[in-house]
Formats: sequence, structure tokens, C-alpha cells
Amino acid sequence: MTDIPRKTALTILIKISKKHFHHLDRIITDDIDHQDHHMTRRDRNFINVLIYGVLRWRQNLDWIIRHCSKTKLEKIQPEILNILRLGLFQIFFLDRIPDSAAVNTSVELAREVAPPWVIKYVNAVLRNAVRSAADLPWPSVNDNPETALSVLKSFPLWLTTKWVNRFGVEETELLCNAVNKIPPITIRTNTIKTNRDELFSVLANECEKISKTPYSPDGICLFGPEKAVHEFSAFKKGRFQVQDEAAQIISHLLSPKPNEKILDACAGLGGKTGHIAQMMENKGQIIAIDKSKEKLLRLYTEMIRLGIQNVKTVVHDLEKPLPASYTEKFDKILLDAPCSGLGVIRRNPDIKWDVSKKDVSRFKEKQIKYLCRVSKLIKPKGIIVYAVCSIEPEENEAVITEFLKNNSCFKIYQNFKDTPINIQPFLDQNGFIRTLPHIHDMDGFFSVCLQRTT
Repeated sequence: MTDIPRKTALTILIKISKKHFHHLDRIITDDIDHQDHHMTRRDRNFINVLIYGVLRWRQNLDWIIRHCSKTKLEKIQPEILNILRLGLFQIFFLDRIPDSAAVNTSVELAREVAPPWVIKYVNAVLRNAVRSAADLPWPSVNDNPETALSVLKSFPLWLTTKWVNRFGVEETELLCNAVNKIPPITIRTNTIKTNRDELFSVLANECEKISKTPYSPDGICLFGPEKAVHEFSAFKKGRFQVQDEAAQIISHLLSPKPNEKILDACAGLGGKTGHIAQMMENKGQIIAIDKSKEKLLRLYTEMIRLGIQNVKTVVHDLEKPLPASYTEKFDKILLDAPCSGLGVIRRNPDIKWDVSKKDVSRFKEKQIKYLCRVSKLIKPKGIIVYAVCSIEPEENEAVITEFLKNNSCFKIYQNFKDTPINIQPFLDQNGFIRTLPHIHDMDGFFSVCLQRTT
């Protein structure tokens, strides 16, 4: 009988290895939903465990393969390499699966895609790993911390080196541990339709455990939901959006008010758009700009689900200047700028292995360009919130320093008395706001409020 969960996981991992996807959860959901056979909730959960587990621990698994295989890693075909990773992840990280079952099911996967000698190779590597598990010569953090953390915590060497140089060894280890921790599903109450206490009561019986977010007043963390979130009745009725607590904090920085005119400059799928709209009580206007027509169509559908009526979408790529006829001025602007995404690895572990992220500084030029373009659209005394889901200085302080050097009519705004939440836990002496996974137990974001002075 075909092992559907493992075969599905392998198919998705191969797809990911050939092309980087920015929305891993959507790729998994689409692939599962398009299959003809019936799949139980248990099967779906197992598929997620396998895919996220392999992506989260890939560097660690590849190190084991290098020690247990006579064939160099670079010479192993992608299909076989991912079969080995799946097998090893089960052996080393899933206690409930017997080693023999992990080996045998991996051999069966290989049997469907490989000739007999390759099947024997898969069997030999995995059995070798089982035999030598207790004796593998793991690298020492004391001898070479960057390499050791790269292998033991499963991060690319360039990133552990970068973090060790910035944070030191001990804090880098804490950061890696926090990023590797499986996060809860975090949602944000849609206060247009309900409140957090009511939503909490509704969802409490549909999850193993739920808790309220400590900083955001509208957030709820879900642990062990009985079904996919989009299948919840409360979701279908538009009572919440899925959104990490760090992203919820960014919208609060904007302090949207009813009847204001607000620009969401890189709106994407509308997570922050919906949050801004609910804080505006559906009054006033939000212009949501994005270069992707497909994303804006999905955003529009999302606003309908949420009962939001004050959003207008505009397709525009901020790589290009805004049309001369576009002379609108806004009370507030949110620029959630394109970035490396290195702050959201815990939810998107595939980001670690996207080699284009290594050149973090290349995002800086685009971020400054976008910031300069939207800055021309703000009213005097208006506020721009610049945000990125990255904790890297090249995309954070460096962007703001460069922007302020060439735009003297702006200053960093630090008056948060009207902000609906307490910003102090995230605020430094320069007015920069950071959320860090190992300190705040949420995604890594950077943000700053900029005010036009004239």
C-alpha cells in the first residue's frame, strides 16, 4: 500500500528544492487539497511534521549524511537526498517512529523512483546512521562555535557566523533555539465582528490549548487545533485573521484612527490591511498598493470575509515612480518593505536555504527607494511606519540612517502615548522597535516611526 503522507511530503520537498516559495504553508495546503484520495487529519498533520521538520533540520541531517555515506552530498540526486533526509529526520527527531519503520518506508519511497543499486544505497546509509547514532563526532561549540552552531542548530554557516559576530555565542544559541521551536498558530481577533474574549470562548473547545498573546490586545495562540484553521466556523464568518503577534504590533504603531486616509504601500495578502481597517472601525479610507494583481485579488476577497468596506486596491510596482497624476496625500503610511524575511524563519524554515538571502545588503537599496517614494505622499506632521520582518542591521538601522541623511524634513517619532499597546519592551534609545524570537517569543521584526516635520 502506498505511504501517502511520506510520498506527499517527498513530492513537496522536491518542489521546494527546485524553486523557492515565499508561502510554504500555501504550497503544502494546495498540494494536499488537489489530491484525489481522501486524507485524514492525522495524515495532514504528519505531512506538516515531516516537511517542516526536514526544512528546519536540513543542515543537521545533511551533516549526518556526509558521515554515513560514501557518496558526496553534492553527487546525490535531489529525490534520493530528500528521501534520506526524511528517513533521518524520523530516526533522530521522531521518537514515536521505530528506526526500522523509518528505514523501511524510506527504502519503499526509493523503490518508486530509483534503480536497485540506489535502493540498496538508501538502505545502507540509513542503517549506518542507526548503528552509529551514538558515536557521531558532532562539532564542538568551544572549538569552532560558528560551524558547530551551523550543524547542531541547523542554520547556514554564513548566518551563524553573522549572528555570532553580532550577538556572541551564547545569545546566538538562544536565538537559534527560539527559531527552531515550533510556534503556535497565532491569530488576531477581527474586532469589527467580535472581541477577543468571545472568540477565545468559541475556539477553546476546538484546540488542545489556547492562550492570549501577552502584548497584542487582540491576539490568541492556538495549540493543537482539531482541524485546519480555514475550516473553523469562526474563520469562515470572518472573526479572525492568522497573524503573528509581531506583525500585530506593527499595525498598532501606526495608531490608525477612524476617518483617516492611510496608505498600505506593500499590502501583499492584506494581513496588516485588515488590522488597520478594524482599528479605523471601517471608517475613512485605506489605499492598498501591491505589484501583484493576484495578491490584491486575494486581499479583496479577504476584506469581504472580514466585513471590511474601506479598502481600495491599486496595482503598482514601487520599483517604478508613481504616476505624475498620483497626488494623493495621506495622514499615515505603512511601508512593510520587501526584505530577506530572516526574522520569520521559525514559521518559514525554507528561507534559511534560499542562497539569495545571503546578500542581505542588496535589499537595502530597494528599501530606501521605496521609502523615498512613499515619503512624498505623506501630509505635513504625518507618520510613516517603516517595517521589515528581518532583524539584520543592513535592512534596519542602515536603511533609516541613509534615508534621514537625505531627507531632512523627517525625524524619528517616539511619542507613543496614543499607541494602543505598550511599546517600551521593544523600543531602544534611538526610537527603533525590535521584536526578537528568543526574547519576546514571536517573529523577528524591525520598525520605526518617521514623522514629516514640515
